[in-house]
Amino acid sequence: MVFGQSQKDLLTIDSLHLNISSLKASDSAQVAINKYQIAEIYRYASKSDSAYRYYQSAEKIFRDIENKYFIARTLFGIAVIQTNEKDYTGSEVTSIEAISLLESLEETNGVNKYKAYIFNNLGIIFDELGQYEEAVDYYNKSLELKGRLKGDFSRSIYNTQNNLADSYSRNGNYNLAIEKYLEILSNDDLFVKYPMFYALVINNYAHTLYLSNKNEELPNLFFRALRISDSIEQGSYNSIIIHQHLAEYYNHNNQKDSAIYFAYRAKNISENYANDDLLKSLMILSKVEEGEKAAEHLKAYVRLSDSLQKAERKIRNKFARIRFETQQIEQDNIRIARERMWLIVISIILLIAGALIYIIISQRAKNKELRFAKQQQEANEEIYNLMLGEHEKVEEARATEKQRISQELHDGVLGRLFGTRLSLDSLNMNNSEEAIKTRGQYIVELKTIEDDIRKVSHELNTDFVSGAGFVDIIKSMVETQTAVYKLDYDLHHDDDVNWDGVGNKSKIHIYRILQESLHNIHKHANATYIIISIKLENNVICLTVEDNGSGFDVNKSKSGIGVKNMNARIKEVDGTINIKSEINKGTIVSIEVPTQYL
Repeated sequence: MVFGQSQKDLLTIDSLHLNISSLKASDSAQVAINKYQIAEIYRYASKSDSAYRYYQSAEKIFRDIENKYFIARTLFGIAVIQTNEKDYTGSEVTSIEAISLLESLEETNGVNKYKAYIFNNLGIIFDELGQYEEAVDYYNKSLELKGRLKGDFSRSIYNTQNNLADSYSRNGNYNLAIEKYLEILSNDDLFVKYPMFYALVINNYAHTLYLSNKNEELPNLFFRALRISDSIEQGSYNSIIIHQHLAEYYNHNNQKDSAIYFAYRAKNISENYANDDLLKSLMILSKVEEGEKAAEHLKAYVRLSDSLQKAERKIRNKFARIRFETQQIEQDNIRIARERMWLIVISIILLIAGALIYIIISQRAKNKELRFAKQQQEANEEIYNLMLGEHEKVEEARATEKQRISQELHDGVLGRLFGTRLSLDSLNMNNSEEAIKTRGQYIVELKTIEDDIRKVSHELNTDFVSGAGFVDIIKSMVETQTAVYKLDYDLHHDDDVNWDGVGNKSKIHIYRILQESLHNIHKHANATYIIISIKLENNVICLTVEDNGSGFDVNKSKSGIGVKNMNARIKEVDGTINIKSEINKGTIVSIEVPTQYL
C-alpha cells in the first residue's frame, strides 16, 4: 500500500529554497505561510516532530487571522503525520475538523483538492484499523472529487486507486482488487511517467493473485516488479515489499532456499530503515526458518515491535507536549495581552483623572482669583467713594468756614468800621482847616479798609477753582502706584475740565480705567516710563496713558479680564476706548468721554 500524498501535489520546488529571513515579515499571513511551507519540507524529510511544531505554529496564526482554507491545509498536514506515526484516532479527529472547515467554504479547485486528500487519508486510517468498508467509502469519495479537479492529478488518482485495490485485497475481495489493479495498469503512460509506482502496482497485483491462488503469472510478475525497482535510483526501499512477497510465495510452495534468500534480502534492506518493513521481514524469517533460527528471528521481532511501540508512544507524547506547550504559550500570550490591556486602561484612567484634578484645581484657583479681583475692585470703589465723600465733606466744611468768616467780616468788622465812619462824619462839625483835613484823611483810610475787607469777604465767599480735589486724588493714586511698580511718570492735566460738573460714577470709571491701565503696564509691558495726559477737547474728556514697554500684537492678543472691565466701564458712560500697540514700541491707551453724558 502507498501511504500519504505525492510531493508534487503539495509542495512546489520554490518552497524548497525558502529564505528564512522571510519569517521576519511583518505580514501575519506571510509568516504563517512560510511556517507552513517549512513544516511541509520537514514532513517529506520524515522529521515528524519538527514538522508538527511548525504546523502548530502556522495553525495558530491562521486561526488568529481566521483563514479557514489554510487552517484546513495545516490540519491535513498534521493528520498525515499522525497517520504515519499510527495515531489513527488523533488523525481521524484532525481530518474531520479539516473537512468541516472546507465544507463551510465555497467550492473551488483548491478546496476540492484538499477535501480529496483528506478523504484519502481517512481511507488509510480505516484501512489500517481493519474497517475496510469505511475505508472503501472514503477512497471512493476521494476519487470522485479528484475526477472533477482541473489540472493533471493523474498520479494522485492512481495512488488512491491503488489504496482502494489494496483495501479490497486485504478484505478478501480478491477479484474486485484484481479488477482495480488491472484498471490502473491499463493506463499506457503509467510506466513511462511513474515507473516506481508502476512496479509497486505490479507487485500488489501479483501478491493478490498469490492470495487468490492464481499463480499462472507468478513469480514472473514479482520479478518484473523487482527489475523495474532495481533499475530506478533509490528504488531499494520500495523493493523490500517485493522481496517479502517473493519469500511468502516461495515458502508457500515449499521452496525453502528461495524463500530464505528473499526473506533475508528483505531483512537486509529494511535494516537500513528500522521500521515496520523490518518488523515484517523478521516475522517472515521466523516462518521460513526452523528451530533456533526461527526462534531468534521471532525474539528479534518481539524486541523490535516493543521498540517501535515505545517510539510511537514517544512521538505521540511529544506531539501532546507540543500541543500543550502551544496552548500554554497561547494562554500566556492571552494573559500578557490582558495584563497589558488593563495596564493601558488604568494608565489612561489615571491620566484622565490627573487631568481632571488639574483642571478642577486650576479652575478653582482662577475662580478664587476672579472673586478676589472682584472683591478688591469693589473695595477700591468703596474706598474711592469714601475718599470722594470725605473730599466733599472737606469742601463743604471749607465753604461753610469761608461763609462764616465772610459773615463775620461783613457783619462785625464792617459794621464797626461803618459806625466809626459815621462818628467821624458827625465830628466833622469842627470846621478848622486842620481838623477837616485830618478827618478827611481818616475817612479816606477807612473807606480803603472797608473796600479791602469787602474784597476779601467777596473772595472768601467765592469757591476756589472747581475740581481741584479730583485731580489731587488722581495724582495721589498715580504717585502711589508708580512708586510700587517702580515707574517714572509725567502727568499732564487740563485745568479747563470742570470736575465739579462730573458725576461720581463717571469719575470712578475714569479713575478705575487709569488704575487698570497702570496695573496692566506693570504686569505685561515691562515698561520703565509712562506719560499720562488728561485734557478737554470739544467737550470731550480725553485720557491717554502711554508707556515705553514691550508692546504686543493687538490682532492676535486675547482680551483679559482687565481689558474687558475697562470696556464695560467706558460703555456705561457711552465713551470709547482705543488701544494701540506695536511690539518693542510700547502701548497707548486712549479713552474719550463726552461731557454731555456725565
